[in-house]
Amino acid sequence: MDPHLIGYGGFAVVLVLLAFRVPIAIALGSVATCGMLLAYAWTPWLPFSLSVAIPPVSSLLGSTPLDFINSYALSTVPLFIFVGHLAFQAGFTTDIYAAARVWLARMPGGLAIASIIGCGGFSAISGSSVACAAAMGRVAVPEMLESNYSRALATGSVAIGGTLGSLIPPSILFIIFGVFAEQSIAKLFVAAAIPGLISLIGYIVIVVIWVKLRPQDAPQPELTNVREKRGQALAKCWPILLLFAVIIGGIYLGAFTPTEAAGVGAIATLILGVVLRRLDIAKIKEALREAVSQSGQLFAIAIAGKLFVNFIALTNVAAQLTGWIGSAELSVFVVMGLIVLLYLILGMMLDPLGIILLTLPLTLPVVESYGLDLIWYGVIVVKLLEMGLVTPPIGLNVFVIKSIVGDRIPLERIFAGVSFFLISDVIVMGLLLAFPILSLYLPSLL
Repeated sequence: MDPHLIGYGGFAVVLVLLAFRVPIAIALGSVATCGMLLAYAWTPWLPFSLSVAIPPVSSLLGSTPLDFINSYALSTVPLFIFVGHLAFQAGFTTDIYAAARVWLARMPGGLAIASIIGCGGFSAISGSSVACAAAMGRVAVPEMLESNYSRALATGSVAIGGTLGSLIPPSILFIIFGVFAEQSIAKLFVAAAIPGLISLIGYIVIVVIWVKLRPQDAPQPELTNVREKRGQALAKCWPILLLFAVIIGGIYLGAFTPTEAAGVGAIATLILGVVLRRLDIAKIKEALREAVSQSGQLFAIAIAGKLFVNFIALTNVAAQLTGWIGSAELSVFVVMGLIVLLYLILGMMLDPLGIILLTLPLTLPVVESYGLDLIWYGVIVVKLLEMGLVTPPIGLNVFVIKSIVGDRIPLERIFAGVSFFLISDVIVMGLLLAFPILSLYLPSLL
C-alpha cells in the first residue's frame, strides 16, 4: 500500500476519533502506533508482514517518550506551571486585579478592564490560559455581577482576558511550538511581547466602546477613599511585579535561558510567598499537586504528538503535500489564508495543544518551503489558537467560566459576550499577518 494513503488515512482517523470525544493523547498515540505498524508492514512490492514492522515500531515506542521527556527546553513547562500555581496560592496573581480595580473604578467599564489587566498579569507568570480564566473568573465575575454588570460583559471579558495566557510570555504553547519546530523559545517569547500588548489594548478598547454604546451594562460604582485605596492596592503588587521583572526581564536581557528563568521564578515565588507569610505547607503541597497533575496531562499529549510526528514523517505525507502546493503555484497569501482557515475551524472543535500537535507536522514544511520566518509563524499559530479558546462550540475558556457561574448564566450568553471581543482578535490577526515586523522586531535585537 502507498504510504501516503496510510498517512492521510491516519490523519482522517484522528479527526474522527476526536469528533467522538476520544482524548487527544489516546487518539494521536494509537493512530500513530497502528499507522507506523502498517507503514513498515505494508512495504510496496513486498507481502504484508507484521513481523517485519514490530521491531522498528517497538524501538520507536521505547525511545521516543524518553528522548522527548529528556528535552532540556521541555523541562520549562512543569516549572512555569508550578510558578503559576504558587503565585495563585500566595494571592500574588489577584493583587494585579485588585489594584487595577481600584485605579480604574471611576472609569466606565473599569471592573471589566481591571479583569482583562489582571488576566494579563496572571499570564505573565503562569503561561496557562485555562488556569488564568479559572483563577480570575472566581474573583472578577462574581464582583462584576454584584456591581450589576451585564452578564455578557462580566463573563466575556474574563473569558477573553484568559486567552492572553497563550500569547503573553511565558506561554506553554510557545514552548511546545519551539520544541517541535526546533526554534529558539527565548526568541518566541520576545516575539510575542508586542502582539500580546496589542491584544490586551484591543480588548480594553472593546470594553470602552461597549460601555459607551450600552452604559447600562457597566454601572458606575459608588466608592469612598479612592486615593487611599489606590496606594494600598498598588503597594501590594510589588511581589508580582518583582517576579515579572525577574522572569521576563531576565529572558529579554539574556541573563538566563527560558528554562533557567522558570527555575529562578519558581524559587523566587516560593521564597517571596514564605517570607511574606502567604504560603504555608498546605498551599505549597496543593500548588505542587496541581502542577504535577497538569504537567502529566500535557506531557502525555506531547509524547503522543511526537509519535504522530514520526508517523507523518514515515509516510512522507508532508513532503507530498508541500510538492502539491508548490506545483499549484499558490501565492503565499493564499497559503496563509488556508492555514488561518484550518486553525479557525479546528479551534472550534479541539483544544489548543491538540491542534498544534496535529497540524505542525503538515504545516511547518509548507511554511518553510515558502521561506517564511518560523518565529513569526509561531506567533500567528498561537494567536489563532488563542482565538480558538473562545469560539463555539468548544471554547475551553468559555466552559471554564460556565463552570464558575453555574446555572446563573446560560452558555450562549457567555459566547455572546465573547463575540464582541473577537472583533478585536480579527483586527489584530490582520495586523500580524500584514506586518510581520510586529513579531520580528524585538527578536532581531537579540
